[in-house]
Amino acid sequence: MTKIKMIIEYDGSHYHGYQKQANAAPTIQAELEDGIQSLTGLKVKLTSAGRTDAGVHALGQVITFTSPASIPPDRWAAALNSVLPGDIRVLESKQVPVDFHPRFDAISKHYRYLIYRGQRGRIFLRRYACIHDGVLDLSLMQEACSLIQGQHNFKAFCSSGSSVKSFERTVYRCSLTEKKDLLYMDIEANGFLYNMVRIIMGSLLEIGSGRMDIGDIEQAFTTGIRDHLGPTAPPQGLYLMGVDYGSRSD
Repeated sequence: MTKIKMIIEYDGSHYHGYQKQANAAPTIQAELEDGIQSLTGLKVKLTSAGRTDAGVHALGQVITFTSPASIPPDRWAAALNSVLPGDIRVLESKQVPVDFHPRFDAISKHYRYLIYRGQRGRIFLRRYACIHDGVLDLSLMQEACSLIQGQHNFKAFCSSGSSVKSFERTVYRCSLTEKKDLLYMDIEANGFLYNMVRIIMGSLLEIGSGRMDIGDIEQAFTTGIRDHLGPTAPPQGLYLMGVDYGSRSD
């Protein structure tokens, strides 16, 4: 059996998230597994670096699976792309050691959240960015980003329904970049909680709009209470950019 690692990009607009679900279709995982079965006649179960919700996109999702098929590891990308829908694409495929795990071997993950503040072109960008009107104080938002960085208890930044045992995470980078009508946040951490990035973005927008005080961020770390923070930002602006495995990348 050969273990294959793939880097996947997808437009999540028309999917009920990455993970296959009994009561919701289509999903990214199901499309990939169906594609592999159509090539080999075999059912496989994919393991991923993480789940993305409905409407969330990826440029660097990582998946693995084992297969006895004779397709060379580096040819899986082209083979699978030939049967996948146009909004899912394999960027790279390679063989990895059998003990490689796309989630547990990850050192960090990088997400980007896009905000569009212009007037023209909204109908084309509404599935790929959060549309935002109004003035934003970017200096205050940058200051809030600096508070997000570091090791903290992010319980207040996690939506209900999570089963994790620890809410401690380390954010290595949290920054804002402005390019004309586009504003985006890049955040990299050793792990993320359920809706953590979208809650951070929603809180930054509240701070930038003057509806939330920057001190509420520190209070949320101390109390772990969700009510101190802003709303969860929409999924359309969120992208999984990539996953870092350090020396395990091969």
